[in-house]
Amino acid sequence: QVQLVESGGGLVQAGGSLRLSCAASGRTVSMYRMGWFRQAPGKEREFVASIPWSGSNRYYADAVKGRFTISKDNAKTTVYLQMNSLKPEDTALYYCAAGSIFKSTWDYWGQGTQVTVSS
Repeated sequence: QVQLVESGGGLVQAGGSLRLSCAASGRTVSMYRMGWFRQAPGKEREFVASIPWSGSNRYYADAVKGRFTISKDNAKTTVYLQMNSLKPEDTALYYCAAGSIFKSTWDYWGQGTQVTVSS
């Protein structure tokens, strides 16, 4: 079992920045890759970024490349999403997720944190 708790969402003006945090806990957390997803009202949940606990390969959705950065603190088992140059279309509920490195699915999800970008 892996438990995920997100924080850091809020209201920001277009062009501003926010940093989301995801604290992970569980016996085998190092065996997972971590990801951020988002879901806007009326839309399906979409992938934003991912990073493995072991290693440094980062992957980003095209919509956020160059603006968002995913990072991790292994000692704190916390993953971050630094979001810069925010746009109104970034408004969504942002979820942290964990997926086994041996599978392609995402197995554990946090409760989500709301990000609202005003124009």
